Amino acid sequence: MPSFDPVRAFRKLAYNNALANRRLLQACAALKPGEFEAQRTSFFPSIKETLNHIITVDWFYVDGMEGGTLGLKAFEIDEPFDDVVSLAQAQAKVDQRLVALCEALTPERLISTVNLHRGDRIQEERLEDVLAHLFQHQTHHRGQVHAMLAGTSVAPPQLDEFIVADDARFRGREVAELGWNEEKLMR
Repeated sequence: MPSFDPVRAFRKLAYNNALANRRLLQACAALKPGEFEAQRTSFFPSIKETLNHIITVDWFYVDGMEGGTLGLKAFEIDEPFDDVVSLAQAQAKVDQRLVALCEALTPERLISTVNLHRGDRIQEERLEDVLAHLFQHQTHHRGQVHAMLAGTSVAPPQLDEFIVADDARFRGREVAELGWNEEKLMR
């Protein structure tokens, strides 16, 4: 019987995050002109604004977990990307940073303190709590984009086939394109 690995769930969530973002952004790349920035009903009033929010928050938290001091500079430009292609490229980069961070985790690192630079103060949090918060944030806003896609010319993609082994048949091509394999995802 394998032993319990407290970092395994975070690795799997990082893989899930990268795969779901990839699939969602590929769907968004197929939108007709004007649909990406069109006004919609959601917390952020467009697909463009929501996806830009996701990436700036990722920059903030991933930098902090890596020990950086980017802080609120991550949010200096509300919408750093005007098109899906450049946004998807930047999202893939930050997703790979998050995967690398989670692949290098140890139980000791999970309980270490992360310093998040909030301008006039340093917020101190346990790494495992920051990771949980970031993955929840991603899922929350991806769901909003998914719902907004239902009102476009593009069907919302399946986003929850990346955690359990039985779903391997649905993700094989994407896993291979990322240079991963099922053994890596399931360890």
